[in-house]
Amino acid sequence: MLTGKQKRLLRAFATSLDPLFQVGKGGVSENLVHQVDEALKARELIKLRVLSQSSEDARSVARFLKEKTGAEIVQIIGHNLILYRQGEKKRIELP
Repeated sequence: MLTGKQKRLLRAFATSLDPLFQVGKGGVSENLVHQVDEALKARELIKLRVLSQSSEDARSVARFLKEKTGAEIVQIIGHNLILYRQGEKKRIELP
């Protein structure tokens, strides 16, 4: 569980990130879950966008990915969401 201070730091890092993945009409597939898992291993912090054509909203996508990948939800704003999971090699030092 992330503290408020840790979430603020991660949100600050995420402002410069571009969304790595987009969730469209097809929703969240097993392939997307696998790719998100691999991206979290490599980067620790990722941003995703849920397109307006998607049948799912950003909150349900974030909860599903959190459950499947073990990531923490840092922030959900509109159609964008930020996920964090600490990697084996720490790239981001949290207070």
